[in-house]
Amino acid sequence: MIPDNEYETPDDELKRPPYDAAAFAAQHLSSWQRLAEVIDHTLLKPDATRAQVENLCDEAIRYRFTCAMVNPVWVSTAASLLAGTGISVGVVIGFPLGASLPSTLRQEALALTRLGARDVDMVLAIGQLKSGDFKAVARTIRGVAEVVHERQAVLKVILETCLLTVEEKLRASEIIVESGADFLKTSTGFSSGGATVADVGLLRGVAGGQCGVKASGGIRSLADARLMLEAGASRIGASASVSIVRELGAE
Repeated sequence: MIPDNEYETPDDELKRPPYDAAAFAAQHLSSWQRLAEVIDHTLLKPDATRAQVENLCDEAIRYRFTCAMVNPVWVSTAASLLAGTGISVGVVIGFPLGASLPSTLRQEALALTRLGARDVDMVLAIGQLKSGDFKAVARTIRGVAEVVHERQAVLKVILETCLLTVEEKLRASEIIVESGADFLKTSTGFSSGGATVADVGLLRGVAGGQCGVKASGGIRSLADARLMLEAGASRIGASASVSIVRELGAE
């Protein structure tokens, strides 16, 4: 049994499938269309208007971004605008503090996937992690993962790496992978820092090829996106998505 203040991997370390970051980066930097395939086009400002959400969705369709990421109140709007386009609706829960009740997170995930969300990005319980209550963190993620996966959606868990020590980042990444999430994600973009090459590399080192890594927060240029992909990111979250793909030739 794992004590409440411990989270241990088995003695015979889990074997992680290999992940070729260089090959993935080269493939998705070969054209703006391939790069767009791994970008979550994002609008999470608290003052975002319906017109801005509509514009976000229009841009997602035009440039074929993999996902349009919005706040919960706009999911039904985005789902209506993106219906039949092949572009996913993404949403954040427990955002940006990671301090919601587990039951609230599950209810939110269920309601939002029923409204059409197919990518669910949740913030882990940062305070519980820093308190060493790793079992509680894992239980919460597993509960949300069950709901999300039953609805054939994808779960990304945000660590908010700028608030964590290296040890906490490693522990959090292990917990997230073992709890069934589909992606480790660096940041909300609302705290004291965003994605860094070092953090993306650290997350990829834990995830191997078993789980995706999403770099988000402060990615504003093609050079930024390139660094994150080469470090091991398999998804980019950005509000500057259009300008990024235009640097690679999109019009």
